[in-house]
Amino acid sequence: MNPPAIVRTRTAELYDAHVLKNYARAALTLVRGQGAQVWDDAGRAYLDFTSGIAVSSLGHCHPHWVEAIRRQAGELNHVSNLFRHPNQGELARRIVQRAGPGRVFFCNSGGEADEALIKLTRLHGLAKSGVEGKCLKVICAQNAFHGRMFGGMSATPQEKIQKGFRPLVPGFVFGELNNLASFAALIDDDTTAILVETIQGEAGINPCTPEFLQGLRRLCDQHHLLLLLDEVQCGVGRTGKFYAFEHAGVIPDGIAMAKGLGGGFPIGAIWIRDRFADLFQPGSHGTTFGGTPLACAAGLAVLDVMEREHLLEAVTVHSGPWIAALTGLIQEFPRQVVAVRGKGYLVGLQLASDPAPYVAALREKGLLVVSAGGNVIRVLPPLVATPEELAQSVAIFRAVLAAA
Repeated sequence: MNPPAIVRTRTAELYDAHVLKNYARAALTLVRGQGAQVWDDAGRAYLDFTSGIAVSSLGHCHPHWVEAIRRQAGELNHVSNLFRHPNQGELARRIVQRAGPGRVFFCNSGGEADEALIKLTRLHGLAKSGVEGKCLKVICAQNAFHGRMFGGMSATPQEKIQKGFRPLVPGFVFGELNNLASFAALIDDDTTAILVETIQGEAGINPCTPEFLQGLRRLCDQHHLLLLLDEVQCGVGRTGKFYAFEHAGVIPDGIAMAKGLGGGFPIGAIWIRDRFADLFQPGSHGTTFGGTPLACAAGLAVLDVMEREHLLEAVTVHSGPWIAALTGLIQEFPRQVVAVRGKGYLVGLQLASDPAPYVAALREKGLLVVSAGGNVIRVLPPLVATPEELAQSVAIFRAVLAAA
């Protein structure tokens, strides 16, 4: 076995020589994980409160998840969507059971899920107007993030995302999050849908208020618009409900999901409400790898563990004291911590200055987190995180803030 230093140097050399430099990666090579912990190539343990940016919902290497993938890999890996297989039908059933009457399309990522919803807006616009290319306008939120494909980028009014890729897809306009009047003012005869993240993630953990979501639902009903919710980051249990919009008691017309649905295996999906599901017909959309037996086995395993281990209830119970403890850091360190926002295990600490040095210092003390927009540190424990691990994360934050 090669010494850790040699492995670390070799890995760094391979990245430097062969991997695109579109990420500002930390000088950290991770080699193993279990539960909420990961280990680097030198054997040092870290609390992984990035969860792969909200992907590793069950933490690392949950035994049921691992066994489900091993078993499926020995039975059937991939079939085209020109045929059926049991796992896709069952996963669709369980998603519909949670979302409501409708239908599901499986893809590979959140970006693809958002792109499919954007295609749905075009089909709905055609159905409304009877003229292709007529009713195209989609209202999104300022500071939104809906992925890096051309439709998603166009719905993401951030210069760092759009720069270098213009001209973009036309038809997107932007209202102020939680300002219902600003959305209402943008509606006209060309409007086909409203698309928002239930909780903005990349922008710094900005939740839609229940009143705002309820108001959007009313606007969509009044003007025959689709209400589409991007739950790629905030869905699949992260807030203590399976979908974050459940806290507001609304029913959308379409949902984008991904990340935590596969627990680490690539999968994305959209759910479309029954009254609009038939807008997609054979030939109007497709995927080669979406909804494979392996991907759906991973998704089913995630739902199994969430139900058997009562993870939604655990997030609801344990997140309250944890968020309260994080919020207490505002009083302890008022010059450094400005605000704490979020719900469940999707939390952002807004700082008074650049979060990058704090993220690095937290990593040095054994806590992995990720930054977001607006000087925010994003904290994303796996749904299986214990109260002790949550308390440990607060202690590390306190130590880093005290030393700054």
